[in-house]
Amino acid sequence: MSDEEEDSDADQEDGPITAKNMESRSRALDEKAAREAELDMEEMQNAAIDGTDEEDIDMEGEGEDDEAFHLPTAEERAEEKEHVSDVHVVQRRMRECVRVLGNFRKLGAKGRLRSEYVEQLVSDIASYYGYNDFLAEKLFQLFPVSEAIEFFEANEVSRPVTIRTNTLKTRRRDLAQALINRGVNLEPIGKWTSVGLQVFESSVPIGATPEYLSGHYMLQAASSFLPVIALSPQPNERVLDMASAPGGKTTHIAALLRNTGIIFANDMNKARTKSLTANVHRLGCKNVVVCSYDGREFPKVMGGFDRVLLDAPCSGTGVISKDSSVKVNKSERDFHLLSHLQKQLILCAIDSVSPDSKTGGYLVYSTCSVTVDENEAVVDYALRKRPNVKLVDTGLDFGREGFTKYRGKTFHPSVKLTRRFYPHVHNMDGFYVAKFKVEKRAKGKAVVQDDIEPSNVKDAAEQPQEDVGFDSEEDRAYIQEGKRKQLKAKGLRVPRKRQSDVEGKVVKPAT
Repeated sequence: MSDEEEDSDADQEDGPITAKNMESRSRALDEKAAREAELDMEEMQNAAIDGTDEEDIDMEGEGEDDEAFHLPTAEERAEEKEHVSDVHVVQRRMRECVRVLGNFRKLGAKGRLRSEYVEQLVSDIASYYGYNDFLAEKLFQLFPVSEAIEFFEANEVSRPVTIRTNTLKTRRRDLAQALINRGVNLEPIGKWTSVGLQVFESSVPIGATPEYLSGHYMLQAASSFLPVIALSPQPNERVLDMASAPGGKTTHIAALLRNTGIIFANDMNKARTKSLTANVHRLGCKNVVVCSYDGREFPKVMGGFDRVLLDAPCSGTGVISKDSSVKVNKSERDFHLLSHLQKQLILCAIDSVSPDSKTGGYLVYSTCSVTVDENEAVVDYALRKRPNVKLVDTGLDFGREGFTKYRGKTFHPSVKLTRRFYPHVHNMDGFYVAKFKVEKRAKGKAVVQDDIEPSNVKDAAEQPQEDVGFDSEEDRAYIQEGKRKQLKAKGLRVPRKRQSDVEGKVVKPAT
């Protein structure tokens, strides 16, 4: 075949296949496939060479892009803290540390330890986001390296505005339509709640609409729905909300009870009960009794509840986007004190639950914190101190499982039934929810706790008891002294002491 014929066949490549051009077309296709295969191989080799070069640059610190990145030593880091760092330098160094820690074996600099990169990253997080070093490290340890940055970043963004429909007065569909007519852009929060609405924008103040003032809804964070959903109160039950102000969860419980049964809404701070009472009245809750006691005294005050909700006081590490002061005002001592208080409260809450309840016998423990000290550690403590309680499923279909192991600590295996919620994962405040079932105490265990053997108890019961009565002559001096003190406190004339009272002795008649 001549060159002219080849050229003409090549020109007719897009034309119809004929017996004349079939061979040349087949040869051209084979050549094209071979060229593409060569190009693919060349690209793969170039990519491999670039990857090796990049690793070599990272390892040896060579190259134009990496000249600016240098992992400071401890001395250099201390000097840097004395003056304000360049934000862009800190940001870039954080990215580099995350990248290196993601594949430390290949990307780590020679002679530098992984812990040095971690320390530098925590220090940069503290300075970049405005945390104290203690809290930055404590929160950083909860997550893998890359996810930790997402968590800190999410704390800089406000959570969506959410409202809860008050089903005692309206339905969510009717409320949504009424607010849309007023210029509010909203939609349901999600499938997990049938009463929540998320507000995107509003041309009217969402906390001053006629619907709000009429008690058709409550401004409430989405995370605050979770403990009440887990509690799942049933009509005609007796419920205790141990730390209830300002009343979002209490009124939610009242709506689920349909104004039946009775709710004791307690808060230790008497000043906060004003807002609690106002919300109870506004939302039309008729089965709520407001009281103000220290939660640690509540079993003595009242008990026998079908269900108890303890939304415990906490550090607020889950709501940093609302209260940025948490970043700097929390120390290790605060966490120790809070954890101690939470352990006291959860034991009192367990003791307030009636194990004989036919429909309930449940306790829900929740916090707006993400730290293990205030969550899994407290729950595990309660399981050890109260053998008659066990963890059950919360009934929440989403959220991460609680930690059963954390930094050398091992918790009860059932702690995985608890649920954790994070701002960067679920787009709501950081929260923790645990649900307990309280059962009857075994009599044998109660005897063992008192260190009394059953045989000893029986022997003691068979022994004749000594008749111990009151000796009025002996007690007369104490009675007279008590009366004198009462008269003196009232400002009345106090009679003179008798000689026998002065000596503090009463002579018994001879027998």
